[in-house]
Amino acid sequence: MSRVKSAERKKKLGKAARQNRRIPIFVAAKTKRKITQNRLQRNWRKDKLDLKID
Repeated sequence: MSRVKSAERKKKLGKAARQNRRIPIFVAAKTKRKITQNRLQRNWRKDKLDLKID
């Protein structure tokens, strides 16, 4: 990927990076393990981001 990114692209990539985390352990404890994984989590090789910004 290019080094020079537009502010819009950088913002989208930052949000995607924040969403790609595990859920905090206290959330699993609080919900009695009904919620155990983050449904937004993706793997960088398998699932690509669909960014339409140049």
